[in-house]
Amino acid sequence: MSYPVDPFAVELTPEMIIRAYCAGIFPMSEDAEDDDIFWVSPEERGIMPLDGFRASRSLRKAMRKTTWDIRVDTDWDGVIEGCATVGEDRDTTWINRTIREVYGELFRRGVAHTVEVWDGEDLVGGLYGLAIGAAFFGESMFHRRTDASKMAMAHLVDRLNAGGFQLLDTQFLTDHLASLGGIEISRAEYEDRLADAIEEQGDWHSWDRKA
Repeated sequence: MSYPVDPFAVELTPEMIIRAYCAGIFPMSEDAEDDDIFWVSPEERGIMPLDGFRASRSLRKAMRKTTWDIRVDTDWDGVIEGCATVGEDRDTTWINRTIREVYGELFRRGVAHTVEVWDGEDLVGGLYGLAIGAAFFGESMFHRRTDASKMAMAHLVDRLNAGGFQLLDTQFLTDHLASLGGIEISRAEYEDRLADAIEEQGDWHSWDRKA
């Protein structure tokens, strides 16, 4: 289910985004060149169970042997550009100028976060999303090297578990996410889980204090 928004009737603000997520809806656009925004509330919602992340044998092996670094919140512009770039894994993108600007402000306020995978000085994959209460709302991910986005997701799950988060929302369930343990739940069940999660407070930085 989607709800169009007249861009001339209402300004998309960080406060509006937070209220929307707490109500179970999120904004999208048709493509990067389209300034219009619509709100989405899927009948079936994708989530990644925080106790159900599934890493393949090859991914576990790659993670043990990798020389790549995982960093968080160091390169917002690089991650949003990676997620918004058309490439071999996507032929279009819904991240338009308005979404870049508003989510950039949420990042500056400490609500939006990135997980980044670095090979030396090269950003080779990552993801971003919003942390509200004890819920994390995953927005988009990208990779420029094999397994980079999967490693970002693996770190995200570990970080959320360390910080006492209860819900990892992926919005939709893709084949990629399903291969990692993602599932679909009904809108009603999602709203129940969401209501519980936003009443609690996750700690995004708990992982860093333990490191």
